[in-house]
Amino acid sequence: MKKHYFIFGSIVLLFLILTSGCTNTIDKTPTISVNSESEYVNTFEDLNLGILYDFNFKLPNADKSWVNLWVERYNDGKIDFQPLTQLSYGNSPNEVTEGHLGFGMIGPNAEDTLVFLYGPGVSTHPSLIEKESKTDMFSSWDYAIGNEEVELELGETKILAAYRETESNSMSTIDLQNEESINKMIKQDDMILLLKIKIEEKSLYQN
Repeated sequence: MKKHYFIFGSIVLLFLILTSGCTNTIDKTPTISVNSESEYVNTFEDLNLGILYDFNFKLPNADKSWVNLWVERYNDGKIDFQPLTQLSYGNSPNEVTEGHLGFGMIGPNAEDTLVFLYGPGVSTHPSLIEKESKTDMFSSWDYAIGNEEVELELGETKILAAYRETESNSMSTIDLQNEESINKMIKQDDMILLLKIKIEEKSLYQN
């Protein structure tokens, strides 16, 4: 009988060890989800300031990680040489950081538009971008991920959202996680902004 108890106890112990290992692995994975009804978004809408893409972002191992957030702009199918705006930060004094992350556009339909990026405890100053003066432009914007948490793999570039403009009076629906669909969108639309994120494991003393 004692032998059976020993075997049963060993199985339970092994199960607990494996479960604990899986939990730690999951907890160490960065996650992000859409926060489209946050106070930030509501303030933008109430004041009619423009467009705000807001996300819930959790970064375990923040003291050993580097976050790169940027916006690519395409005009008539061609990408700008430099990102429209970008934010890079990392090596936090805290082991875990959690909070709001996103991209804002003030006056997106005007010739002069202000754009900015932000993350937990960091942000860029709003920068002015010039846009070509075109009449009868049709615009659309959408998130590339859903309300449920999405895991972000280290070293992987992830599209979070897109803003589109075209002189056409309609736009086709695009799967923003499908590379072929994105390439088709870039060729068809007059102007596109893609919000992207990439997380890397990087020491403060690495180049």
